[in-house]
Amino acid sequence: MNPDPVRIRLEPLSVEVDVLRGALLVSSLSEHDIEFPCGGTGLCGGCGVRVLDGSLPITDADRAAFPAAELAAGWRLACQARAQSPLVLECGQWHMDVLTDNAGLAGAGKHGLGIAIDLGTTTIAAQIVDMASGLVLGVETVLNPQASFGSDVMNRIRAALHGSDLTTVVRAALGQIITRLARGRESEVAEVILVGNTVMHHLFSGRSVEQLAAAPFESPNLSVQCFSPQQLGWLLPGSCAVRFAHCLGGFVGSDILAGIIATGIANSDRLVALVDLGTNGEIAIGNRNGVVCASTAAGPAFEAGAIRMGMRAATGAISYVSFAAGQFHATVIGDAEPRGICGSGLVDAVAAGLVSGVILPSGRIADGTKQFPIAGPVLLYQADIRELQLAKAAIASGFKLLLKRLGAQAAELQAIYLAGAFGNYVQIESAIRIGLIEVPTELAHAAGNTALRGAKMLLLAAQEPALPPIEHISLAADPGFQDEFANCMTFPGQTDS
Repeated sequence: MNPDPVRIRLEPLSVEVDVLRGALLVSSLSEHDIEFPCGGTGLCGGCGVRVLDGSLPITDADRAAFPAAELAAGWRLACQARAQSPLVLECGQWHMDVLTDNAGLAGAGKHGLGIAIDLGTTTIAAQIVDMASGLVLGVETVLNPQASFGSDVMNRIRAALHGSDLTTVVRAALGQIITRLARGRESEVAEVILVGNTVMHHLFSGRSVEQLAAAPFESPNLSVQCFSPQQLGWLLPGSCAVRFAHCLGGFVGSDILAGIIATGIANSDRLVALVDLGTNGEIAIGNRNGVVCASTAAGPAFEAGAIRMGMRAATGAISYVSFAAGQFHATVIGDAEPRGICGSGLVDAVAAGLVSGVILPSGRIADGTKQFPIAGPVLLYQADIRELQLAKAAIASGFKLLLKRLGAQAAELQAIYLAGAFGNYVQIESAIRIGLIEVPTELAHAAGNTALRGAKMLLLAAQEPALPPIEHISLAADPGFQDEFANCMTFPGQTDS
C-alpha cells in the first residue's frame, strides 16, 4: 500500500483505489478504463470526472475545458487532479462497447486451441477458438492500456520516443487476457496470432517507431514478428507459436491485411473496397488481380476527438440524430441525459443539418451564430463541422485517388465495406449525405470487426492464404492529393430525393 494513501471510489464501477496523497490520478484511473486522449496534457478535455463526494480544486485547465455550470456541478479533468482527501468520483467514460466478431468459422483440421487478437489503438478484442471445429469458445475485450499515453498513434509515438515503455504494458495486458480466455487450459493453446496497425505492431514487437514519426512515414520493420510465450511473459507452453502478422506499409497494418481477407477482396472478380474509419483512416480497393491500399490522416473527428462536446460511444453520448417534421431528434446511449456526442452522432448531426438547411454545403452554419443545439446542453459548433470536413475530405480524396490509380470509377465497385466500430454504427445514409463515401446506398455495408474476423481466418488456415499483389500508395506523395483534398472539403448540395 502507498504511504499516506488516499482512497478514491469510482462510480458507477463500484471500485475503490488507493493513491498517494497529492499525486496525479492518471496512472491509477487509467487502470480502470479511464481514457486520457491527449496523454494527460489537459489540452483535449476528454477525461472528465465528476466529484460526488469530497473536494478537488478547480485548475486553469478545468476552466478551459468546462463551462461554469459544469464546474459548479463538480466536473474536473482527471489528468490534472491531485487527491488530497478521500473522493467519490463519477467516471463519465465508464461504459463503452468493444466491437467483436463472434461468428465461428470452418476448422482446418488443426489441433488444440488458438487465440486471435485485434490489437487496436483504442480497444483490444481477443477470442479463443477450437481450431479443429472453428468454434469461438470465449471472448475478451478491454481498452488498450497504452491509452494513458494518448488516444492516437502520434501521441503514442511521441511517448515512446521520449522513453516511455509502451511495450511492456501492452504485453502484460494481453497476457492477462490470454489467462482469462484459457481458464486453466493454457497447455492446450497451440497458436496465437495478432493483427493491428503499424504502430501497434511496432510497439508490441519492441521495434523503433522513430521512422513513423515524420514523412515519409515508412518503416523497414513491416514483416511478421514471431515470439515465444516466454519472451512475452505469457503463461503458455513453449511450443505455442506467437506471431504478429505483417504490415502492408506506412500506417497500413496487418489489421487491413486481415480485413482484405475477411471481406473477400482477394477472391473477388469485381472491385471491392474496404474503408476502416478512425484517426488513421485506411482504405483498400481491389480484387483477385491486385489491391491498392493507403492510409490517410483523417484526424480524431470520427471518434469525436477535437470536437468540443465530443466523447466516446459511451453512456450519455448522442449516437443518432435525424431531422423530420421540422425538428431534430436525438438518441442517447443508455437512455441517459445527453452530455456529449460521439462520432456516429456527429456525422448524423451534420447530415441532418444539411437536410434542414441549418448547415450550408460550404460547412458554414447558416444563421451565422457558429453553433446550433442538438439535444439538451449539447451543441454543435462551427469548429466541429470544420473538423468533420477535414476528416471526410481525407477519406473521400484518398478513395478517389486509389480508384484513379486503378483506372476505375466508383460505379465499377461491387461493394464497399465500412469496418471498425465507427463504420459499424454510422448511418450509411448520413455518410453518403456528407460525401464521406459516394456510392449508391445498396453498395455500402457495415462490416463489423473485419480485423478480428480476418485474424481468425489466418489462425485457422492450413497454410498462408494466397493473396494478389498488394501495393501501398503514399497519398502525400501523389501530386494530385492536395487538389483532390480541397475539392472534397465541401458537402454535396441538397438533392430533390
